[in-house]
Formats: sequence, structure tokens, C-alpha cells
Amino acid sequence: MTGSGLRSGQLADAAGINQQTLRYYERRGLLASPQRSPGGHRLYPAESVTLLRVIKTAQRLGFTLNEVADLLDAGRHQHGGRRDSGLQARAREKLIEVEQKLADLTVIRDTLRAAISAGCDDLVACAGSSCCPLPFAELVERNDRADTC
Repeated sequence: MTGSGLRSGQLADAAGINQQTLRYYERRGLLASPQRSPGGHRLYPAESVTLLRVIKTAQRLGFTLNEVADLLDAGRHQHGGRRDSGLQARAREKLIEVEQKLADLTVIRDTLRAAISAGCDDLVACAGSSCCPLPFAELVERNDRADTC
């Protein structure tokens, strides 16, 4: 670290990301453009490490980069009392999405277990069998209904 900031490589290492990710976040506006040293090196304030860790943590929690950008923006402007657009509301929305994905994954898991237990070995042959646990008929019905709507 220099006296006036972190270079790109130092920041990337400290935050646990690569330099391409760092530059991408800059282009997306998640990270402010850094100052430059007299030699032209990018110099980031030490607080950038925390910001990058926050971004990566939010992504691990399922937030997209657009959602992260909105959360960061809402946090910067929360002084006006707009609590409905902050982390609490977004976390509730994300939790609903995650719970729906878990429900969907549970159905998929149970269906795959049933297919394994039933000895399904050929998708085409299984699709023609009335005892096949795979939802071929339901999918065809849903697609037919979607095509007529």
C-alpha cells in the first residue's frame, strides 16, 4: 500500500477478487473511478476493500449486480427516509425468491428420486409409460395451454 491509496492489484488481492472484476465494477458504476498517481497508476481509498466485500457478499446472497447497485444507491440516499427501498425491503423480496427456488428444487429432487426408484432408464420409453414418475404429460399440457393463450 502506498501513502495515498491502494493500487489495483493490491485492492483486488485485499478484497479477494481479480483485477478484471475490479475494472468491471468500475465500468458498472459500483466502484467510483479512482484517483491516479503521478505515474498513472490507479489509487483506490482503503474503504474500497469494504465496498468490494459488501458487493461480493450481496452477490453470494443472490442479489444481481443491478440489485446491488440499487441497494448501494439506496443506502447512500437513505437520509431522505426512503426505507422501503433499502436493504430490509429488498432482503424480504430476495427471501421470497429464494424460498420459491427451494420449493422448486424440492420438487425436482423428489421427482428425480422417484425416477431413480422407478428404474427409469430411457426418456422416450419412460415418457410413453403411464407409471413414469417424470412429469412429461404435465409439461406437454402446460406447453399446449401456453401456446393457445
